[in-house]
Amino acid sequence: MSQSVRSARPNVPSQRLKMRRELAAAAMELFATKGYEETTVDEIAAAAGVARRTFFRHFRSKEEAIFPDHDDTLERAKAVLDAAPAHENPLDTVCRGIKEVMRMYAASPAVSVERYRLTREVPTLREREIASVARYERLFTRYLLGHFDESAVAHRDGDEDGLDEPLLAEVAASAVVTAHNHVLRRWLRAGGQGDVEAQLDRAFATVRRTFGTGFVASRAAADLPAGAGGANGTDGAAGRRGEVLVTVARTDAPLDQVMRTIEEALRQS
Repeated sequence: MSQSVRSARPNVPSQRLKMRRELAAAAMELFATKGYEETTVDEIAAAAGVARRTFFRHFRSKEEAIFPDHDDTLERAKAVLDAAPAHENPLDTVCRGIKEVMRMYAASPAVSVERYRLTREVPTLREREIASVARYERLFTRYLLGHFDESAVAHRDGDEDGLDEPLLAEVAASAVVTAHNHVLRRWLRAGGQGDVEAQLDRAFATVRRTFGTGFVASRAAADLPAGAGGANGTDGAAGRRGEVLVTVARTDAPLDQVMRTIEEALRQS
């Protein structure tokens, strides 16, 4: 496995994150040995050596317990966006931001592989994972919407009306997340082996070729109206205008084919 995907700051977890990880480790071990449905919160707390109330200070449910790092990782991804150089293409910034998610998984390959196995077997855990992904999409959608290049998109393909900016921001953010998850799943299915950073960079190059000309570095996200951002069609910019793009692609399809499907759907919208 590549060791070059490293966080920009030391990996010194807070006491809260340390406890969350201990509870997660206990939960995953019990899920693997007893089964998800048969495992109780009381058993997870006991295995971690804490009281039931301690468990609920950190997690709302047992399915949430196997994703202990997403809150912290979301904050680190946001920090990447907040500290972006003024000259950097916003899509490049978003690609760097989501690498924090890959770093989270790459930090503990064996744990990540086991968690992937569990989420494939337990629908409730899969739903929790999908909810976590949506949070990153909302973050990146809001950021890209704040850096929308109206003039570039207005002249794309000779379309005087251009593309709707909330739609482009949402689809571009979704494309970055999709590219990341495509590489992540492939890496997990390979047992956490391989040069994951090189795979990510190749996937992001495909996204940049498709969406890289629609955004500029000069427009500040702070200019957005309050509450802007959202990739679930309800609480974000696209949701405010009722615009939702749905595309269908096989999960094992090549990434460039997935990107072409999204781009074609954009042209027809």
